[in-house]
Amino acid sequence: MRLRHADGSTVHLGYCTNVHPAEDVAGILAQLDTYAVPVRQALGADRLGLGLWLAAPAAAELATDPAARGRLRAELAGRGLEVVTLNGFPYAAFQAPVVKGAVYRPDWTSDARLDYTLDLARVLADLLPDDAARGSVSTLPLAWRHPWDAGRADAARRRLDRLAAGLAALERDTGRRVRVGFEPEPGCVVERTDQAAALLAGMDTDRLGVCLDLAHLACAWEEPTAALDRLRAAALPVVKVQVSAALEAADPDAAATALARWVEPRFLHQTRAAGCAHAADPADPAYAADDLDAALAERPPGPWRVHYHVPLHAPPEEPLASTLPVLRAALAALYTGPVAGCDHLDVETYTWGVLPAARRPRGDAELAAGIAAELAFARDELVALGLTTPATTGVRR
Repeated sequence: MRLRHADGSTVHLGYCTNVHPAEDVAGILAQLDTYAVPVRQALGADRLGLGLWLAAPAAAELATDPAARGRLRAELAGRGLEVVTLNGFPYAAFQAPVVKGAVYRPDWTSDARLDYTLDLARVLADLLPDDAARGSVSTLPLAWRHPWDAGRADAARRRLDRLAAGLAALERDTGRRVRVGFEPEPGCVVERTDQAAALLAGMDTDRLGVCLDLAHLACAWEEPTAALDRLRAAALPVVKVQVSAALEAADPDAAATALARWVEPRFLHQTRAAGCAHAADPADPAYAADDLDAALAERPPGPWRVHYHVPLHAPPEEPLASTLPVLRAALAALYTGPVAGCDHLDVETYTWGVLPAARRPRGDAELAAGIAAELAFARDELVALGLTTPATTGVRR
């Protein structure tokens, strides 16, 4: 979906397809018909934006085959779908039975990560709508925090320089600018915006910046306006925003039984207590655990926020809550000023398949309905902040 900011710019809102398991082009096309088209129809939208996830083998195949990229673009357009952003964080097998720490490999010390990201940028340059100002690719925040040392930091920096050079060459060749956003995440080398400012400063900020995931921001216990001010002071642009909400427990002891229902084997659910906001290391064991079951065993002091993307429109039952107040504060900080803070927004609830059983969709139609409800929620939040939709502007774009 497209919205218009008061500054005249177009703000693209879509949903991230890493919730779906397909990893080859044929499977991706099938999932468009199963989910994306019903979502678009449920929203009554002429066009629906997708934050497309392409596993590394599919990205490599498309990057070397211009005709295949053209066919994919035509298939998207024929379904009323468009792509301005790709999710390049998971490399492959993101909906495998067990993902956990594998999602951080390969990291930015590896040529495989660089090659994958440049493949995505090459694909995106050809998928972008003709009137899109630019494209974006989100990626992991360098690496998981262990092991990390000066040698690995230097190896990563060299690859970021090569990434910027590759993106510049792509822009010269195609006339399309694609930017890459590094996504701070709990447990990684870059978990908070102060770490982003320290470790990502000095990059080519015409092409490299930050992907701000609002659930991760909440789990770091960062105040959104201060976090955005910190990024501005470091001259790090917000390339992309992932509109997401985390799980919160004001009193983890009272909520222990409810929290136990959210423990599951596929993804890491890093847990951070409020004190981590003041710790030199946000992953200090006194305030943090790298998964929810570990937090329940170790019991750092509450309140807790848990890296578990919960459906935006359906907060968990008490005594649990979601971090929607952080989401709303961040969107207000980004969009109530004279200039839009970011033009690419992705709803990224990839956890539908691992929600507690009573909250899990039963079949494809329920999943599509849930995604549509989340997008409607995000759209309505943005409209409440003053953004307008094609229906209210009278412009079809």
